[in-house]
Amino acid sequence: MTNTPQFLGRDLIVFDGTCVLCSGFFRFMLRHDRAGRFSFATAQSPLGQQLYRDLGLPADDFETNLVIVDGQPHQRLDAFAAAMRAQPRPWPVLSLCRFLPRRLKDALYFTIARNRYRLFGRQDSCPLPSPQIRARFAAGGL
Repeated sequence: MTNTPQFLGRDLIVFDGTCVLCSGFFRFMLRHDRAGRFSFATAQSPLGQQLYRDLGLPADDFETNLVIVDGQPHQRLDAFAAAMRAQPRPWPVLSLCRFLPRRLKDALYFTIARNRYRLFGRQDSCPLPSPQIRARFAAGGL
C-alpha cells in the first residue's frame, strides 16, 4: 500500500471486532503498548473496510488482522510479528516467527483463522469501549 495515512502519528492495528481471539489480541496490545505507539480500528469500521479494500482483501471475511508499521502493511503471521517487534521485552522474541517459511506460516495462520470462531467464539457485535480506550482508536476506526 502506498501513501498509507498516518494515524495520529501512531502505527495501526486493524482487528475483527466480533472475533474473541482477535479482540484478545487487541486487549493484549492495548495492555502492553504502554508507549501508545499503536492506534486501533475494527475491521468492521469505515476505516477498516477501506484498508481491506485498498489491500485487495475481502471486506466481509476478515481472515487476517492488519498491522501497519511505519506505513508498511503486514498481514497474517507477519502482522503478529510486526506488532510483537514493536513491544518492550520480552515480547519481541515472538517476532521470530517471521523467519518461518512462508508456506508454513500461511498454513498455520489460515488453519487458526478459518477455525477461530469455532475454537474461541464470536461476539454478536463489537463491544463499545470506554472513553479512555476509545481515544486509542483511529478516526473512523470504530
